[in-house]
Amino acid sequence: MKILRFNDDRIGVIKNENRVVDVSDTVSARKAKGPQRVMEEIIEGWRKYRRRFEKIMTQQDGVPLSGVQLLCPLPRPSKCLAAFVNYVDRPDRSPDSLPNEYFYKSSDLVGPGGTVELRDIPAAVVYQPEAEFAFVIGKTAKDVSESKAMDYVFGYVPFFDVSTRGLVRRTQFIPKGQDSHGCCGPWIITKDEIPDPHNVVVKSWTNGEPRQNYNTKFMAHKIPDQLAWLSRFLRLNPGDVIATGTYHEGLRPMNSGDTIEIEFENMGRAQFLVGGNSPRKDADWLPGRNQPQAPDGGGMHRV
Repeated sequence: MKILRFNDDRIGVIKNENRVVDVSDTVSARKAKGPQRVMEEIIEGWRKYRRRFEKIMTQQDGVPLSGVQLLCPLPRPSKCLAAFVNYVDRPDRSPDSLPNEYFYKSSDLVGPGGTVELRDIPAAVVYQPEAEFAFVIGKTAKDVSESKAMDYVFGYVPFFDVSTRGLVRRTQFIPKGQDSHGCCGPWIITKDEIPDPHNVVVKSWTNGEPRQNYNTKFMAHKIPDQLAWLSRFLRLNPGDVIATGTYHEGLRPMNSGDTIEIEFENMGRAQFLVGGNSPRKDADWLPGRNQPQAPDGGGMHRV
């Protein structure tokens, strides 16, 4: 099932690939709980809510998907984490040579039709949208074994990890953690719709032109490994989002005025806008291969 938020904080599910059935009324006190808590309640109580949703889907045809405004399916998770260098995308890389490591993204995620804000940071060389396969936690996870890890996954969501390249700093706060630099959508795809998350094609576009096009089979540390490692150090909660890294081939610049799109092949495409006051930056930056020098005064400067 594909679960989404739309219009005035309504909850919907996709029917026949192109229609939205409103299931909002299955959640009591929805407005008082707020959008993120509502989604967490659905995820936590999925066995109950799935039955309710399926019943409504048999009774209603819904409305055309093209006629609704999609919102971020998880507007403010308690944690949004992203894997660091987690794809075997070069001959010199192997799973054993890559770290199992993560950084925090801002949890104020941008939904379909929302805007990524690019700030004027003189030391930044280029801004890039990294298309990623992300998973959503389904129940509280702490010290989970790798063999049981998939039991804690609720579903999957397309995710853009927006990167500010060229800053040499002690943390990933400016390069990776800025507000609006995590894009999520169009919807959550429940786990049963993707039986093998390590064989999914991820695609992206900028201004309609193809960019990334890769398969998650090249993921170095698979989802069970990631979840087991993270849960050693953090308590993961229902609705938390973990992006699994990206295959760098195909990365290109993005600038204010652009549109970026992401899709898990044949599972729905989401578009996001790019704005902000940054001047245009078009450096050809491919991590590990071509990394231009930062401007004079760049690096560990005051942003």
